Amino acid sequence: MSGRVRHLYLHLPFCASRCGYCDFVTVVGRRGQHSGYVDGLLAELALERDVLAPRLESVFLGGGTPTFTEPAQLERLLRALPVADEVTVEANPETVTPELARLLPDCGVTRVSIGAQSFEPRLLEILERRAGPEDVRRAVYALRDAKFDNISLDLVYGIPGQSTADLEADLSGALALEPEHLSCYELEAKPGTRFTHAHGPELARQAERMEAYFERVVARLTGAGYRWYETANFCRPAALAGGRDLRSRHNLAYWRGRDYLGLGIGAVSTIHGRRWRTTPRLAAYLAALTSGGRPPREVEELPAQVRRSERVLLGLRLDEPLSLDGLEEAVNPAAVERLRRLGLVEPGDGATELALTDHGRFLGGGVTADLLA
Repeated sequence: MSGRVRHLYLHLPFCASRCGYCDFVTVVGRRGQHSGYVDGLLAELALERDVLAPRLESVFLGGGTPTFTEPAQLERLLRALPVADEVTVEANPETVTPELARLLPDCGVTRVSIGAQSFEPRLLEILERRAGPEDVRRAVYALRDAKFDNISLDLVYGIPGQSTADLEADLSGALALEPEHLSCYELEAKPGTRFTHAHGPELARQAERMEAYFERVVARLTGAGYRWYETANFCRPAALAGGRDLRSRHNLAYWRGRDYLGLGIGAVSTIHGRRWRTTPRLAAYLAALTSGGRPPREVEELPAQVRRSERVLLGLRLDEPLSLDGLEEAVNPAAVERLRRLGLVEPGDGATELALTDHGRFLGGGVTADLLA
């Protein structure tokens, strides 16, 4: 049914440089193409507008570095987007100027996600990040001055050369800025990249420490009063936020199996049992839209069993019970009982609800994979 999709993602691929560990679809520099790319995004939005609801729950601008996009072009894009309850823009710290910080809320942005990654200069150098700790602080202060009251910080752990003390310092640095939201991710370096060639042995050593790092992250942030609402995500609880729900509404849509539309090169959409990925090639993308057609896509049909399994795998990442109504065929009852006895899963409030215990959440994907029929 058209006109029902309430979540929109837009990919802005431009970056000042490419970090060695990054495997996202990015384009370095190309400032002369920013205007043409925004033209393409708006043309693609016009072609797909009928699948979107009149008012959206969430819009998310990811990248790349959306705030590296020429400010005039970013403003043009933001002002043309459908109205949404939550509008998030990802930002690298060094791109957040006082002028940009004032522009974003004027264009309807309600939430900014800053890629801090670390507060340790030598670790940022290993990650090939341009921003330093002071850039992160300046970005947060600029956004606060612009009256932003929903800021998220990204941290990465398992960086080559990182110690437990380094991780503690990173968590302290982030908490000192009092963000409403924190995302803390294991470093994932894809095999065959120059990053893995440069740091392979140390990455292997860090892999053995990930579980301990993860437990330390959870303990530290929950001890500071944050809600561990998803495997890698934490927010201030509503009771400490004036009743506001500070979970990422856009990412909640993914974890709850909602349909979403993705625009831009490399963007993924999942709508009505079909998933497609738009070409990652900038020239092919722009050429198709300039001629009035849709960009090339790889389309995947999602059988009902696949959709049910994904719903279980993603839904159990949350700290809320998952309703198994309609998902019974995806779950192995014997596995549920065995994992319950092991203290890894527990029933929710309803007879057909299931949730992971804290122990189960630490083990994560291994537990949920074991549940599948």
